[in-house]
Amino acid sequence: MKVALVHDFLIRLGGAERVLKVLSDMYPHAPIYTLVYDEKKVGSVFPKERVRVSNLDKWAKIFGHRMLFPKMPQAVEQWDFSEFDLVISSSSAYAHGILVPLHTTHICYCHTPMRYIWDYAHQYLEEQNLGPILKLYIEHKLSQIRLWDKVASNRPDFYVANSKTVAARIKKYYRRDSTIIYPPVDTDKFKSQKKNEDFYLIVSTLTPYKKIDLAIELFNKLEKRLVIIGGGKMLNYLKEIAGPTVDVLGRKPDEVVHEYIENCRGFIFPSEEDFGITPVEAMAAGKPILAYRSGGLTETMIEGVTGEFFDEQTLKSMEEGFEKMIANEKKYHASKIREQAMKFSVEEFKENFKKFVAKTKKC
Repeated sequence: MKVALVHDFLIRLGGAERVLKVLSDMYPHAPIYTLVYDEKKVGSVFPKERVRVSNLDKWAKIFGHRMLFPKMPQAVEQWDFSEFDLVISSSSAYAHGILVPLHTTHICYCHTPMRYIWDYAHQYLEEQNLGPILKLYIEHKLSQIRLWDKVASNRPDFYVANSKTVAARIKKYYRRDSTIIYPPVDTDKFKSQKKNEDFYLIVSTLTPYKKIDLAIELFNKLEKRLVIIGGGKMLNYLKEIAGPTVDVLGRKPDEVVHEYIENCRGFIFPSEEDFGITPVEAMAAGKPILAYRSGGLTETMIEGVTGEFFDEQTLKSMEEGFEKMIANEKKYHASKIREQAMKFSVEEFKENFKKFVAKTKKC
């Protein structure tokens, strides 16, 4: 069986790319199609000789890939998959919109329908701080892509969602059913420690919707130590508002992040995520989580066992959740927390995905 993999962009190593890495290990001879490729950032995981880029790649290196979004639907439609029996798209934007011949099965592993044209459209436009003319132009183009996306949503033969949250979005916006297979988390690389250092940890991209500023506000008030690892456009702003007990470190290598996770007292997760890989990694290290009660965390966490939730993204609500976490700290057992994390291991993902592929071949 000849297999191809398709991924929106290979320009960074994030959660979606971790899923793609496992898929690429499962199908080691499958080429990887992508709109834009940055060898410096991802070449160590996805070598150049395995990647097939779109005709937009060369222009992205000049103008940046964000400027080219109106051309992306057309670009994914130009790839020819006639030589393949199975194509697996890893999509949170355009990859699901590929065209495949009748004999080819297309499975879409959907991280989410394109959020900036659906449920996050208004917030996205506000965050861009566009002038009135450019805003009208962008609104028009996003509307066109929304129409394309609705048509393209019918192209995959099967959808796999990475959580119940995403399955609900697929149903709402695409009117398609999906099978839930949780993303693979490399739980084996983490071990629980008998002793912790007295600091709490956030590992995240630093963008507005992640609500890292809310966590900083809380830890400034409580004068508790918080370490924040990650990069993004809010990095300098977060450094400016961080008090003396908050360290904003920026991006760090995986081995450094791993060390911080294993040594922290607890993991803080103030944002809404479709799944949320880093909290599961922290659970694999036996760490309790304080998380906003929304999205994928409601599926991976067990309240009172692996940590605590807070109900609103406000200082008051988050402080109440943190106080509960502190009060229950002695009740958390690292072995129980890790046991929950193991439900989302790489091996669990591989087994579930292989079973799903086998089932589709019988349909």
